[in-house]
Amino acid sequence: MTDAKDRDWTDAPGAPGTDPTWASSDKDFVTTALGGARFWATMGHGMLNEVYWPSTGEPRMRDLTFYLVGDAGWIDLKRVCSYTLTRPGPAIPLVTVTHAGTDAGHDYRLTLEFLPDTDRDAILIRYEIEGPFRLVAIAAPHLDGDGAEATAYLMGDGTLSAQSGTEAAAIALGCGGGFTHASVGFVGQSDGWQDLDRHGRLTWTYDRAKGGNVALSGEAAGAKGVLALACATSTIGARTLVRSLMTEPYEDVRKRFLDKWAEWATALEGYDAGVWEPQHEDLPDRLKIAALTSATVMKAHEDSDYPGALVASLSTPWGATTNRMGGYHLVWPRDTVLTAFAFLALGHRVDAGRVLGHLIATQRDDGHWVQNAYPSGDPFWTGIQLDEAGLPILLATKLREMGVADLDGCAAMVRRAAGFLVRSGPSTQQGRWEENAGINPFTLAVVIAALVAAAEWLDGEERAEALDCADDWCARIEEWCYVSQSRWTETCGVDGHYIRVAPPEGGKDGTVTVRNRQGQTIPARDHIAMEFSYLVRLGLRTADDPHVVNTMRVVDQILAVETPSGRVYHRYNEDGYGEQADGSAFDTHGIGRGWPLLVGERGHLALAAGEDPAEYLRTMLACASAAGLLPEQVWDTDPIPGKRLIPGRPTGSAMPLLWAHAELVKLIAARREGRPIELLDCVRDRYAKPHTPKAVRWREGVPLARLDRGCDLLVDAPRPFTLRAGIGGWNAAQDLKAEAGPFGLWRVRIAADTLAGAERVIFRLTQEDESEGSEQSIALGQAPG
Repeated sequence: MTDAKDRDWTDAPGAPGTDPTWASSDKDFVTTALGGARFWATMGHGMLNEVYWPSTGEPRMRDLTFYLVGDAGWIDLKRVCSYTLTRPGPAIPLVTVTHAGTDAGHDYRLTLEFLPDTDRDAILIRYEIEGPFRLVAIAAPHLDGDGAEATAYLMGDGTLSAQSGTEAAAIALGCGGGFTHASVGFVGQSDGWQDLDRHGRLTWTYDRAKGGNVALSGEAAGAKGVLALACATSTIGARTLVRSLMTEPYEDVRKRFLDKWAEWATALEGYDAGVWEPQHEDLPDRLKIAALTSATVMKAHEDSDYPGALVASLSTPWGATTNRMGGYHLVWPRDTVLTAFAFLALGHRVDAGRVLGHLIATQRDDGHWVQNAYPSGDPFWTGIQLDEAGLPILLATKLREMGVADLDGCAAMVRRAAGFLVRSGPSTQQGRWEENAGINPFTLAVVIAALVAAAEWLDGEERAEALDCADDWCARIEEWCYVSQSRWTETCGVDGHYIRVAPPEGGKDGTVTVRNRQGQTIPARDHIAMEFSYLVRLGLRTADDPHVVNTMRVVDQILAVETPSGRVYHRYNEDGYGEQADGSAFDTHGIGRGWPLLVGERGHLALAAGEDPAEYLRTMLACASAAGLLPEQVWDTDPIPGKRLIPGRPTGSAMPLLWAHAELVKLIAARREGRPIELLDCVRDRYAKPHTPKAVRWREGVPLARLDRGCDLLVDAPRPFTLRAGIGGWNAAQDLKAEAGPFGLWRVRIAADTLAGAERVIFRLTQEDESEGSEQSIALGQAPG
């Protein structure tokens, strides 16, 4: 049987179809097989609503939807949305969806089981119908990442297929007993849904839809059977996968899938034993299920061709309203490392080690990682975030502390990353929310801890520099990021608090631009966030530190919102990343909502303060979907039922969010162990007591208004320079030539003894190209203590 290019085709009318949109981020679950296959699927509204192939970074299909057709009419199951979802166990992503109800006087039940193959880039869908209905399936491929320029075919053997406009990807859909009726068409014009809407059944028989937003429609034979969906580079290749997969007994394919997931799951700590929680509470079983579900979700986001590459989410926030490629199916080093720590909390060191190996492979020559990238390492956004250069060091050191042998190349990775942090910090081009430059407590905490951790891998001058730089920056956290007066100090009854970020211009006295609020600005001292929580988690400050206590009080009053699921927290005041007031999707602006992962961060703070974080765990569980998926955000104001926006329940933001699942797992484990998994012994021990730095650093863009007597002044820059310095004034100025220092920096050190007796030091830098910097002035204060 052939499908010659010169075949006489019956072309569908209506090209190119309506403007395509992407799939909803409201997921039921995610699934993939463990093995050689490169196929990921998500379910939403009881349907298969996205396919990724050949990597987790490449979405290929909007959805595969199902309809029941009978003599009295047809049922749009996605719109009815009356279904249940089950799995064999919390660590097995074999998803069964059961749609049930009554229509036109007839009861119906449709059971769908979604089974990815372990060896082929394909999925089987077993179906069974109860009631006088037939099954219709309609697939909407988005093979180039959008729905444009594809061509769909009804092939000679009855298989439905589509080829991307670039001819780089194709899908095929087949039915074990054959389709009794099949057609292709253009979405909104000649697709299967339009046929059902007009005729109550499939009537059209078009066998080609060329160059547009296409759909594939087929009526399955029999009340029960199997469908197969496959991806390949050509329609012939995809059809071959479909046909070969359906030659195997379904139960054999199913057993392979279950065996591989069970083998992986049994290595998880606590899989068979009730070790998650004290047994006198109502939480143990729920937390064990949630931890294993989260572990499965995290594992299902790992790429096959690039092991250790974990995309942030197999979803596009508010995807049903857009066709842009700005989804979360990319690798963020931050999200990846925080997920790797969750694997360690579950006892799965192999998975965490693969994450580290991928990070070693994708590090840039100067020591940093790009903002995010495809699983292959090819960059997507190229912003620089210092926490993403520090977190891999923390992961490497944690693995070492747990007795895992160092990976090849790990020491070199740590040295490069530490050098980048020393040269570039403490101000970052982007913070963890990727919106603002400056010095912020989260990034600062990660960078300081990373430099202390890196010292374990370094020696000589580099080791000393990493430690002294960390000590200097640790001692100055409050100088940069704590304010004693703001809009909130009187409102919340505190004498100060940490801020979200001190921008490059003006520092604490500057203003922050809220980019998702159409450029609205807010005084930096009035900008509150949970960024400070990692100062405690990583061991730089204690939970009873007055600075921390004050900020927790402000956060609980300003960022917390009560919902039926419990108290949730906003990222920061005046956040605009969320649905608009009327529930419309985020569109470059909106109103930020509550984030379950921040509930976990607040729970970690409660644990550090000696409290039981059970209420925070209960809130996170209550925010999850029915199948246990954690969203990026939950709705936290009046309900809008018509848009499925219910207080305390997921919004249209990304779901699942790996970062949130990782945070839940880590809080469960921290409650059990009494300490966060990210806390390193070396950092905890170093800052158990205040550590005085040997020198205080000045560099361009890093404010230093005052230097305590008894401390050396270190002026450094990335290029050679001459420092014209006046101790006490310009009358006694002298030229000091910079010397090469560790990590490629050039520096001038002015000893504390030289500064003794002076009230001020002033200086200018002259670079090797003879460009002269502005005059700098630093007051000299009293010695500490």
